[in-house]
Amino acid sequence: MNKDLIKALAACEASCNHCAISCLQEDDIKKMVPCIRLDLDCAAICRATLDYVSRDSRYAKDLVQECIKITKACQEECKKHDMQHCQECADSCAKLVQACEQYMSAS
Repeated sequence: MNKDLIKALAACEASCNHCAISCLQEDDIKKMVPCIRLDLDCAAICRATLDYVSRDSRYAKDLVQECIKITKACQEECKKHDMQHCQECADSCAKLVQACEQYMSAS
């Protein structure tokens, strides 16, 4: 079990959920729809990946690969916005991508 990856997954899931909820409170919600959707997708893949990694599933690597793809997309979308919650989410996504890539290279 990879504790660093599990911590990064949990942190990113929380950050994405917080960002999505915070985006709903912005004045121009329509502008934030792509960010909200990616936040929710990223949070969901983080949760699923955490479950697979924590039980050392033989399919964990498959989910980690998908997690990298979705997390990178979320990071790029959040970087487009100046709000603190988006910037924090982008940072959390970047840390998770790094942890996922380390997991894949160590396996």
